[in-house]
Amino acid sequence: MQFTQLFIVGIIAFFLRRGDAAVDYKQALTKSLLYFEAQRSGKLPSNQRVQWRGNSGLRDGQDAKIDLTGGYYDSGDNVKFGFPMAFTVTLLSWSAVEFSSQLYAKGELQNALAAIRWGTDYLLKAHPQPDVLYAEVGDGNSDHACWQRPEDMTTPRNSYWLGDSKPGSDVAGETAAALAAASIVFGKSDGGYAGQLVSHAKQLFDFARNHRGVYSNSIPIVQGFYSSSGFDDELLWAAAWLHRATGDKTYLDFLGQATNTGGTRSEFSWDDKFAGVQVLVSKLVLENTVPNNGVWAQYKSSADQFICNVIQKGSSNTKKSPGGLLWFLQWNNLQYTTAASLLVAAHADHLAAARASLQCPAGAASSNDLLNSVRGQADYILGVNPLKMSYMVGFGPSYPTRVHHRAASIPSIKMEPTPIDCKGGFSKYFNANTPNPNILDGAVVGGPDANDGYTDSRSDYNQNEPATVTTAAFVGVLARLA
Repeated sequence: MQFTQLFIVGIIAFFLRRGDAAVDYKQALTKSLLYFEAQRSGKLPSNQRVQWRGNSGLRDGQDAKIDLTGGYYDSGDNVKFGFPMAFTVTLLSWSAVEFSSQLYAKGELQNALAAIRWGTDYLLKAHPQPDVLYAEVGDGNSDHACWQRPEDMTTPRNSYWLGDSKPGSDVAGETAAALAAASIVFGKSDGGYAGQLVSHAKQLFDFARNHRGVYSNSIPIVQGFYSSSGFDDELLWAAAWLHRATGDKTYLDFLGQATNTGGTRSEFSWDDKFAGVQVLVSKLVLENTVPNNGVWAQYKSSADQFICNVIQKGSSNTKKSPGGLLWFLQWNNLQYTTAASLLVAAHADHLAAARASLQCPAGAASSNDLLNSVRGQADYILGVNPLKMSYMVGFGPSYPTRVHHRAASIPSIKMEPTPIDCKGGFSKYFNANTPNPNILDGAVVGGPDANDGYTDSRSDYNQNEPATVTTAAFVGVLARLA
């Protein structure tokens, strides 16, 4: 065999070993956006593609005499938690801001805009006055005691609000960030809507800044589900997105006057936005919008260290499983993996635009090096792993079929219209050792353990419950790779 033929055969074998030939990022991207339609609450639109879902939560907000219909259920239950929902919208918006051309090229930009708008329409409703924000609808404790389709809910749908005397700088700041980021997305296609989003974002930032406090102290019922560790990060996160949306120096000054820029973080998540802030500010440094000294250098140095650790070139590298998956925490580990991967993907493009490289303790890393790291994580999630299991539902030949998700695990109300009562769903559906009757396309489950082990069990919410924050970050990653 001639040298050229040997070379070609070798290249093909290399890619087959890595599994790249089998990974269809475009299909995964399509499914990831489809997932958000399955998470919708409220009256579903005529162009709803996930047909096994029906209308739900149509009386949300009635106890407060306000319309709080719409929005997203956060994971496998039927509660609308404002903190992770807002972060979901911010991640989706960031994905559309950074990778709009890729989303357009793959025919998914309109679906991305629809996913964002379903969230922002709700967040606007949840902010009826400058200093009032509704941060939760439903009760996690009573909801988790039942196993019902959202269309059948019989659990309390109480509305929980924040105000001057009940502050929540974290969730108000995150909601401000979500609306500001989304305003950039809609700026070209719907200027009026973008202006409305910015107006609410500014009010929420002022509310968060002027009435400081942790929302889970003001709404104690959320503490067992999405308790907040602080709000300094969300204030900076909101300021960073408002500056990017408006160019107003007020928000840049807020970032520049920070006394806590976060230091080197170990995660980027619904509860910790510091690494995200640092990457956004690093972009400003690379563009020479701000100088690479003082507090600005602190932001950039921390972002560099976080990314170096994620790509395994740092001084305190993120743990990896034997099969190569970034490992952060036991509960829904993939939410941290996809979020970190989104940061690395965005920063890779920031570096490329600035013709710069990342200087890590273990050596320099190029933009391509960063993207290769992101690709490795995406491939693992999509089936290139020791178990050859895709952790995205509906993708590939082998994926989770007993997902911890009420709506997916019970036959569609359109097929079986008889209501499922609170406890009836447990014996008949939750405890059944059969695949879910509805395929939750695009959902990314919690994923394997630290040793690449995984059990497809409906009762294992650590490994087998999807969440909107996980897939939202993955949308951007897939758009960049597709």
